[in-house]
Amino acid sequence: MENRIQLKHPSGKKAVSMDKDKYDCIKNALLHCLKKKGELTHKEILQAIIEDFKKNKTKFEGSIEWYMESVKLDLEAGKIIERISDKKPQKYRLAD
Repeated sequence: MENRIQLKHPSGKKAVSMDKDKYDCIKNALLHCLKKKGELTHKEILQAIIEDFKKNKTKFEGSIEWYMESVKLDLEAGKIIERISDKKPQKYRLAD
């Protein structure tokens, strides 16, 4: 039986629950690329995660983009990353 966790949404909306292993896999890759590259757009984060998975030969079943978006919102709700709204396109960075 898979271990699921309930995610949060920064606006307080109902968020999805997801397999904890998939969450951890995406979270670690996302935080690693933000730590390494600083501020990134949604598209740049997705590309960095895909490159990270290829480099590390990480096997991942499912839509990387869908899981990334859910994890990104959860990390934003937890104040681990922050959205920089005054820039176009929007960028994300590690929270202070």
